[in-house]
Amino acid sequence: MSNHSAQIGSRKWQNIRHFINIAVSLIMLYPLIWMLFSSFKLPERIFTDTGLWSEHFTLNNYIVGWKGLGSQTFALFFKNSFIVSGMSIIGNIISCSLAAYAFARLDFRFKTPLFAVMLMTMMLPHHVTIIPQYIIFNKLDWINTYLPLIVPKFTAAEGFFVFLMVQFIRNIPRELDKAAIVDGCGPIQIYWRIILPLALPALVTTAIFTFIWTWNDFFSQIIYLSQTQKFTVSLGLRVFLDSSGESSFGSLFAMSVLSLVPVFAIFVFLQKFLIEGLTSGGVKG
Repeated sequence: MSNHSAQIGSRKWQNIRHFINIAVSLIMLYPLIWMLFSSFKLPERIFTDTGLWSEHFTLNNYIVGWKGLGSQTFALFFKNSFIVSGMSIIGNIISCSLAAYAFARLDFRFKTPLFAVMLMTMMLPHHVTIIPQYIIFNKLDWINTYLPLIVPKFTAAEGFFVFLMVQFIRNIPRELDKAAIVDGCGPIQIYWRIILPLALPALVTTAIFTFIWTWNDFFSQIIYLSQTQKFTVSLGLRVFLDSSGESSFGSLFAMSVLSLVPVFAIFVFLQKFLIEGLTSGGVKG
């Protein structure tokens, strides 16, 4: 009887925990749910309706919002965001994996101090370096181009991803490197044929975080981009807010919902690699 009572008590507490988790999740998701339902409401009813449901649902917010601003449709903003995010992913995967391979496998002078400096860069807020970076990019005449947003990704500037890959590569047995050396492979061949295939979870994790951070980035993009035809999605959403006139909240919410679709889709389909990439480097490292 005591065991049976204990099982009943354990199930009861488990159900209570599930209920609390569901309630907290709904509270956290409520702003997104409210935005989703508001995107189907008439603009004048968004802030007057007390509930989520409305008697007058419409798709006009999506139609008007997709037209964007003048001749610049929102499809252009999506294309620009995919270009910047895609190039950033390629840059981070190539540069950060090479840097991580060097720190984790190769022996060279000042390896430990350089790795410590790399870790120190993770502690610097982006706002501290934005002014000197802007001065450099301005002298290079890169302002109002995508180069300031893309080129740094090819220089292993993201210390977090370098550290993540270093931890992951250190867990790969060195016996594989020795076997490859016996077969005549050099450092580059070991990197290409051994390290990269086995470090796939870390690479996918880097790609996911790079895409999410670049796709949602507003601060850097608004500093370096000023022409409307070069706007990304995050800057495109800004055109619906006019501090001196009328703001189109219906179109803003509609395009905000669409802007979340790529991020949500990537996370859903690649979450297995994301969890494996984070736990493998964090637990064993």
